[in-house]
Amino acid sequence: METMYLVGLGSIAALAFAGIMFTRVRRESPGSEEMKRISDAVSRGAGAYLKRQYRGVGIFFAVVFVILLCMAFAGLLSFFTPFAFLTGGFFSGLSGFIGMRTATMANCRTANAASQSLNRGLRVAFSAGSVMGFTVVGLGLLDLTFWYFLLHFWYTNIQPVATEAELIGNITANMLTFGMGASSMALFARVGGGIFTKAADVGADLVGKVEAGIPEDDPRNPAVIADNVGDNVGDVAGMGADLYESYVGSIVSTSALAVAAGFGMHGIGVPMLLAAMGVLCSIFGTFFVKTKEGASQRNLLTALRTGTYISAILIAVLSFFAVRILLPENIGVYFAVLSGLVAGVAIGALTEYYTSDSYKPTQRLSAASETGSATVIIGGLSLGMLSTVAPVVIVGVSVLLSYFVSGGAQDFNMGLYGVGVSAVGMLSTLGITLATDAYGPIADNAGGIAEMTHMPAEVRQRTDALDSLGNTTAATGKGFAIGSAAITALALIASYIDKVHQIDPNLQMDLSITNPTVLIGLFVGGMLPFLFAALTMDAVGKAAQSIVVEVRRQFREITGLMEGKAEPDYASCVDMCTKSAQKLMMAPALIAVATPIIVGLILGVTGVAGLLAGTTVTGFVLAVMMANAGGAWDNAKKYIESGAHGGKGSDCHKAAVVGDTVGDPFKDTSGPSINILIKLTSMVSIVFAGLIVAVHLL
Repeated sequence: METMYLVGLGSIAALAFAGIMFTRVRRESPGSEEMKRISDAVSRGAGAYLKRQYRGVGIFFAVVFVILLCMAFAGLLSFFTPFAFLTGGFFSGLSGFIGMRTATMANCRTANAASQSLNRGLRVAFSAGSVMGFTVVGLGLLDLTFWYFLLHFWYTNIQPVATEAELIGNITANMLTFGMGASSMALFARVGGGIFTKAADVGADLVGKVEAGIPEDDPRNPAVIADNVGDNVGDVAGMGADLYESYVGSIVSTSALAVAAGFGMHGIGVPMLLAAMGVLCSIFGTFFVKTKEGASQRNLLTALRTGTYISAILIAVLSFFAVRILLPENIGVYFAVLSGLVAGVAIGALTEYYTSDSYKPTQRLSAASETGSATVIIGGLSLGMLSTVAPVVIVGVSVLLSYFVSGGAQDFNMGLYGVGVSAVGMLSTLGITLATDAYGPIADNAGGIAEMTHMPAEVRQRTDALDSLGNTTAATGKGFAIGSAAITALALIASYIDKVHQIDPNLQMDLSITNPTVLIGLFVGGMLPFLFAALTMDAVGKAAQSIVVEVRRQFREITGLMEGKAEPDYASCVDMCTKSAQKLMMAPALIAVATPIIVGLILGVTGVAGLLAGTTVTGFVLAVMMANAGGAWDNAKKYIESGAHGGKGSDCHKAAVVGDTVGDPFKDTSGPSINILIKLTSMVSIVFAGLIVAVHLL
C-alpha cells in the first residue's frame, strides 16, 4: 500500500517536469512572422486531424463500452472493466494529444534556436520531446494509482473480501483490463497517423523531388504542410499512445503475475516502485543531453545516449534496493530487471548500427544506388531481414535469464514473474527514452520551416544534422518499442492463461503443439501480422495515390506555382490525407480487435493461446525487419544528400528517394503498428476470456 503512494508521487514528479519543459519551450522565441505562420498552419492541420480521429474513435469506444457492460451484466466480467477500458483509452489519447500540441509549438522555436547554435537547437527539440516522454509516464502512473486506490477501497470497504490474496487478486485482475483501452487507442493513433504521414510524405517526395526536381520541404510543393502535419500526428501522437500502452501493459501484467507467483503485495510493489524510480532517473538523465557546435552524427548520438545511459545506470543501482526491501528472499528478481535493461540498450544499439549512416550497413546500402533503385530496394530488404537475427537472440537470452534467475526452475509462475519484471526494467526509463524519439519529428519539422522560410544555409545544415539524428533515434525508439512489446506479450500470454484458470479452475488446457486447435491458432496468429501489414501498406498506397494526383494537378493548373509567384493550396492536401486516413484505418484496426474473439468462439481457449503465440513470434520479427529496412533506406538517402555518391539531384539520389519512399510505410506505419497488434490481441483475449470459456464450438 505504501509503495503506491510513491507511485503517485512519481506521477506528480513526471507531470510537473513535463510542465516545466513545456514552459521552457514556450518561452523560446518562435522566430519571424513567416515562421509562425507556417507553424500555425501545421498546428491547425494536426489539430483538425486529431479532432476528426477522436470523433471516430469515440464511436468505437462507445460501442465496445456497451458490449463490455452487457458482458458485465451477464456475469462474464467485473463491472469495473468497461470503465477501466474507457480510462485506459482516454489517458492514452491524452498523452498523444499533449505531445502533439507541444511538438507543433516547438518546430519554429527549434528552427529559430538552430539559427543561434546547434546545441540550442538540440536542447529546444529535446525539451519538447521530454514533454511527450514524461507526460506518457506521468499519465500512465496516474491511471495506475487511481485504479489501485479505488479498487483497494472498494474491496476493503464496499464489498470486502476475506483474505489479502483475494484482495490483490481482484485488484490486479481489474487493473489488467484497462490495457485494452490503451491498446485500442494506440492502434487507431498509430495506424491512422501512420497512413496520414506516409501518404503525404510519399506524395510530396514522388512528385516534388523525383518528378519536379525541387528540394525537400520546398514551399512550392502543395503536400509539404501535410507532410509536416503527418510527422506530428503519426510519429508524436501515435508513438506516445503506443508506448503508453506498452508502459502500463508491462506493469499491470507483471502485477497480475505476482499474484500467481505467490509474491503478494510486495510482488505488486516491485514493478510499481521501479516505474516510480525510473521517473527520477529519467529526469536526472535529461540534464546531460548537450553538444557542441560542428558536432558530427556520432557526437550528437553520444549526446542523447549519455542521458539515456546515465538513467539506465541509475535505475540499475536503485532497483537493487527496491528488490532487496520488497522481496529479500528472491533477490534473483533484481537480475531479471538488469536483463531487461541490458536487452533494451542492446536492441537500441543494434538498431542504431543497422540504420545510422555512421555505420557500414547503411553506407553500403547508399552505394547500391549507383546501379539504380532496384538494387536499393533489394539491399534494403536484405538489410532488414538480416537485422532480425540479433534482436531475436537478445530477447531469447533475456527471457531465459529472467525466467531462471527469478526461480523458474523451482516454480513456473515465479519464472514468468521474472520475465514480466524484465519488461518493466526495459521500460522503466521510458521518460527519457521516449524524449529522444519524440525529438526526431520536431527536428524534422524545424528543417522544413528553415527551408520554407529561406533561412541561411548554415541553419539548414544544423537542422539537417538534427533531423538525421532524429531518423536514427526514431528507428532506435521503434526497435525499443518492438522489443519491449515482445517481452510484454509473453507476460500477457501468461496472464491470459492465468485468467482462464481463475474463471474455471477445473478447465484442462492442452497447449501442446500436437493439439489441432493450438496448431490452427498458431497458423492464424502467424498470418495475422502479415495481413495487418498488407492492409496498412495498401492503405498508404491508396492515400498516396490521391495526393500524387492532387500535387500534379496543382503544379499543372496553378499559374506561376513552379516559379514561386503563386502559393499552392496546402489545405486540400491536408484534408485529403485526413479523410483517407480515417477511412482506411478502420479495416486493419477492426481485424486486430475481432480476430482473437472469433478464434476464441470457434477454437476455444487453446486456439487463442496458439493465436497469441503465433502473433508474437511472426509479429516481432516482421516489425523489426520493416522498421530497420525503412530506417536504413531513409538514412541512406540522407547520406547521399550530405555529398556522397553525387549528392542531391544525382541519379543515385533519385534511386535512394525511391528506396526511402518504399521504406516510409515500412518504418512509420506498418512496422510500428505491428507491436501494438501483438499486445492488443493479448489484451482483447484477457478481457473476453470469460465469454470464450462460456461459449465456443471446439
